[in-house]
Amino acid sequence: MSNSVKPLITDPRDLKPSTPWEDTKWAYIGEEELTDHTTKARLCVAALLPFADKKPDWAGFERSIAWMLESAKHYDVEMDFVLNADTGYIFDLSNEMYAEVLQRFRASFPTQRFIAGVTARGAENDTEFKAERYHPLMDIVQQHDNCEVMIMTSRLLNSPNPEARRDYYFQIAEHLIRPGIVHALEPAFVPWATPYEPWLLHQLATHPKFIGGKVSTLDEPHFLYWAAMCKDLELDFSPHSGDDYGIASAIKMGLPLLIGAGVTAAPLICAAKDMWLVDRVTEKKFKTGTGRFDTRVYKLFEAFQSFEDLVFRLDDRMSAAAYKHSTAHVLHQQGLIASPEPHPQCKDVRGSDEAQRIIEAMRRPLRIAERLGIPGYRK
Repeated sequence: MSNSVKPLITDPRDLKPSTPWEDTKWAYIGEEELTDHTTKARLCVAALLPFADKKPDWAGFERSIAWMLESAKHYDVEMDFVLNADTGYIFDLSNEMYAEVLQRFRASFPTQRFIAGVTARGAENDTEFKAERYHPLMDIVQQHDNCEVMIMTSRLLNSPNPEARRDYYFQIAEHLIRPGIVHALEPAFVPWATPYEPWLLHQLATHPKFIGGKVSTLDEPHFLYWAAMCKDLELDFSPHSGDDYGIASAIKMGLPLLIGAGVTAAPLICAAKDMWLVDRVTEKKFKTGTGRFDTRVYKLFEAFQSFEDLVFRLDDRMSAAAYKHSTAHVLHQQGLIASPEPHPQCKDVRGSDEAQRIIEAMRRPLRIAERLGIPGYRK
C-alpha cells in the first residue's frame, strides 16, 4: 500500500469547483508568514443608524461619523463608511429610507467614500435566483459617485453549486457601474450560509468589476485562506475581514477591515493600526508615534477585542445579531447619540441590563486609551 501524500494544489488552473481549501497550499499558510508592518490598510466602518422615539436620530448619525473621522485623521488612517448594511438595519429599511440614509450622508460628508450594502428585494417567495432583485437598491446606490457596492448574500444566491453561484454573481455584476465588493458568510451567522470554495473565490477575484470581498467568519479561518491566496497569486482583489472576533489579524497582515466593531472602537483600532507599523521610509513622518513598532499594541489588541467580544456576544440562539443594540448603548455612553434604541422593527435586542454591562465592558479599553494617550475615547 502506498503511503504517498497527495500534493497540495498551488496553481489556480488546477482548482475544480469542488476543491476544498484543505487540498490547497493556501489553507496551511500561517498569519506569521503574512505579517506586514508597513501597510496601513483602510478601515471600513459599518455605520450604525441610531434611533430615538422610533425615528432616525440623524444628528446622532452625523455626530458619530464625525467622531470616527477625527480618529482617522489623527492617525492618518483611510476610513470609509459602510451604509445600509446589517448595522444600518438594511433588512428593516424601506427603499425610501435606504435612499435617505445615502442622501443625508452625502450632504453632510460630500467628499467621503462610502460602501453601500445591497440585497435582493421581493425575493421572499421566489424559488429560483433572479439577479434583477438586486437592481432596486443598486440603482439607488449608483446614483452617487465615490462609492462602492457590497453585494450581500441571500439564500438563493448562496444555495446553488459553485458554478451556478459564480454565474449568479456575474449576472449581478452586469448591472454594476460602481466598484463591487462580494460578501461571504459562514453558517455561524445564518444556517444556510456557505463560505466560498477556493475555485469560487478565484473566479470572483479575477472578475474586473469586483475589487474586493468581505468574509464574515467566526469559527473557520477563511479570511486567512483568502489573504494567503490573494497575496500568493498577486490578485488585484482586496480581502476585507468581517471578523469582529479577530480584529487584530487584519491589522497584522496589513489588510482592510469591514466591521461593525469599527463603530464602537474606531479610536482604538486607528491607534492600533498606527502602533503596528514600522516606518521604513526615513523621510515619512507620522502624525503620532516615532515610526517604530510599538509593542504596547498587543495590550491594545487585547483591550478592544475583549470589549468587542461582549458587544458581539452570542445569545441563547447562538446569534450575535443583537450587537446592533449593544453598539447603540456604547455610542449613547459616549454621548454621541440621543438614545440606545434599536430600529423599532428590529427583533434582535439585548436585555434591560445592557447599559450596565456596557459600562463594565468599557472599563479596560478606557483605561488603556488613557494610558496610551488615545484621543476621542472618553468616559
